[in-house]
Amino acid sequence: MSQPRRVPRSRAWRVLALPALVCVLAACSSSPAPDGPRAAAGGKSASGAAAASPSPTPTGPPGTMFDTFHYTGADDPELAAHGWAVRDGAGGPGIKDSWSTTGAAFPEDADAQGGRVLKLSSSTDGTKQGTKQVEVHSTGNNLFNGTFAARVYLADKPAAGRTGDHVVQTFFPISPEDSSANYSELDYEYMPNGGWGSVGPQLDTTSWFKSDPPDRVTHALKKNLGGWHLMMITAMDGKVTYSLDGKDLFTSTGKYVPREKMDIHFSNWFIDLMPSIAGQRSWDMKVNWFYYKADQAVSQADVQKAVDGFYAAGTGYVNTLPKS
Repeated sequence: MSQPRRVPRSRAWRVLALPALVCVLAACSSSPAPDGPRAAAGGKSASGAAAASPSPTPTGPPGTMFDTFHYTGADDPELAAHGWAVRDGAGGPGIKDSWSTTGAAFPEDADAQGGRVLKLSSSTDGTKQGTKQVEVHSTGNNLFNGTFAARVYLADKPAAGRTGDHVVQTFFPISPEDSSANYSELDYEYMPNGGWGSVGPQLDTTSWFKSDPPDRVTHALKKNLGGWHLMMITAMDGKVTYSLDGKDLFTSTGKYVPREKMDIHFSNWFIDLMPSIAGQRSWDMKVNWFYYKADQAVSQADVQKAVDGFYAAGTGYVNTLPKS
């Protein structure tokens, strides 16, 4: 069961580098392929040749955000310039004040489209001092209704060490402030070993109205989900639908829909400390790409078509959303 998220993010987060740059709202067609090939740093063009770094203001279909996470590290200026930050320091959820930038990396991955991923590695030895959690989030605060999609790798087993930790691997849009009168949060939370009294594996999909006191509706899928998945959230016409690999899981309506603009988050954290599990362990969650289309319900097939078009054009990053 999902729990209240964290302390207000204005106090809990620190952006690493440059502020987000203003992106161009392109007056072009809704074709998924943008104006000419552009690949992110470290990427390759469709021909396989090394490609140049992306323009800080790439053009593309209006109302679109897309990123392949082709960056060199948490301190890459392009990461911040494209509106992303790696959390560092205080707050919850999980083991409070254990957030670290060291767990965010952007390695090559043979199973990823385009060959690169965002990897979020959280580790623990069962003590607070020996625990590091990781989260990467957008900073534009301009995602509202529309289609959210990400290709995400969920781990059923630790990358190193013994299993058993109550680890939570998450993908969610959320309000910038927990205390907001129009608080909005839409969660995917995968718990391979369960947590909060439940036995895993379990995927929770949860739509929130308030964080404190908790007011939300949720659905649990009891299924082993280790591996790659296409996770989608469609928020349109007074309802929110969560779908996994093209299959609808849960729909919320009424007050459990977005009420204000949000940021997107990818997070890998521990519910509690488990000193009974001997030794150091680490858990890896990976994100291949993220895609958002404002004010449209996009099918899984059309999301993948748009993503394929960006990759074919050598485009690693697009943001044509109006600046909030």
